Amino acid sequence: MTGRFDEIYKRSIADPAGFWAEAAEEIDWIGKWDRVLDDSKKPFYRWFSGGVVNTCYNAVDRHVERGRADQAAIIYDSPITGTQRTITYAELKDEVARFGGVLQGLGVGKGDRVILYMPMVWQSVVAMLACARIGAVHSVVFGGFAPNELATRIRDADPKVIVSASCGIEPGRVIAYKPMLDEAVALAGDSVQHCVILQREQQTCELTQGRDVDWDEAMAGAAPADCVPVAATDPLYILYTSGTTGQPKGIVRDNGGHMVALKWSMKNIYDVDPGEVYWAASDVGWVVGHSYIAYAPLLHGCTTVVFEGKPVGTPDAGVFWRVISEHKVSTMFTAPTAFRAIKRDDPDAKLLKQYDMSRFRTLFLAGERTDPDTLHWAEDKLGVPVIDHWWQTETGWAIGANCWGIEQLPIKPGSSSRAVPGYDVQILEPATWTRTAISSSWRAPTTSSTSPATACPPAAWRKCWPITRTSPNAR
Repeated sequence: MTGRFDEIYKRSIADPAGFWAEAAEEIDWIGKWDRVLDDSKKPFYRWFSGGVVNTCYNAVDRHVERGRADQAAIIYDSPITGTQRTITYAELKDEVARFGGVLQGLGVGKGDRVILYMPMVWQSVVAMLACARIGAVHSVVFGGFAPNELATRIRDADPKVIVSASCGIEPGRVIAYKPMLDEAVALAGDSVQHCVILQREQQTCELTQGRDVDWDEAMAGAAPADCVPVAATDPLYILYTSGTTGQPKGIVRDNGGHMVALKWSMKNIYDVDPGEVYWAASDVGWVVGHSYIAYAPLLHGCTTVVFEGKPVGTPDAGVFWRVISEHKVSTMFTAPTAFRAIKRDDPDAKLLKQYDMSRFRTLFLAGERTDPDTLHWAEDKLGVPVIDHWWQTETGWAIGANCWGIEQLPIKPGSSSRAVPGYDVQILEPATWTRTAISSSWRAPTTSSTSPATACPPAAWRKCWPITRTSPNAR
């Protein structure tokens, strides 16, 4: 007997244009597309070509207009600094519009690049959304990366502006960002016109006269920026991945397909409803932070959690349970490594007993293989389904998953379950590159995708743009 998942999956492969056109109705379009799937230059595809959108409008403004103005958009929780702040959708719109005005005042326009070299603070999400608002292309570099690594990304992206902070904070130490930023800019050839610096009270820094701008001062005098219409096929961001050759590759993701896939995933994969609190315990420097801290939850009208802390040591192995309980998190997404650390420090989960977990429904794990011992430990202690799923920077969302919002399939330890609708996953024989039986281990698959979610082939971003992708969220 064919289940609901099988029916949906088969349709996504047989009729990708029709399937994703229906999903795209969840997005507000300034101008509708000419073609859902433009295959005129095979094997390079474009999704929603001719469409006009704005990602920031879909993630922020439309929720303010439709009754979510007073709902929490971001919960910032920093056990490292002892700081919490809740930002409503109305407040987020104001912050993002004003920072968009800051960037425009510094000469940033549609298509210009902005590098973000930031810690895990709520302002990082504001800066990402502000770039999307004005049609600029952001490239987030993990805060604290060495100067030579940052310089490589500056040379490749050629940003007009870098947004950074005076410092990042790790358990027991403060990491000064500004000296590393200054060194990276010098190594890159001093082409950066301006740097916007968020001064943190834990350690401030000296600003470079004529180049550096103080975040708070700039925001105080900024005129709010309106949403700039962009093509669905215009780039939203560049995210660098080291790959296998030592030279970082710029993965480019566009606006239209990216929104369609991520919005679809929130209900169909994670089974989350608008208004609920969704927490991806990751970093905005990684793809998980892009997709499931900054964009997908906000596109769906959820509350997203920005967590500046660690699974253990800030202050203990119960901090995840505290955040879930205190902020009424319904669904969490993190890496298996985090749960292995918690299991190591509190094997009997004694700290869990201190917290009300009644709102918590599902735990999703990804980023590495979830070993059965960790999966069973989490299932036993939390008493909720623990779902392993598989994806990577190049895809931007799940390739293999138990799509909990479509049909709750049996959980098989060590497996990421089924290919997500839109992905045609095949296992190839290494010697002949011919198809063999599909393996539950998902080892070394070659994927083709008819969904909005794959990514630009690993290459310098300027070389692969405007290459299209084979699914609407990836390039």
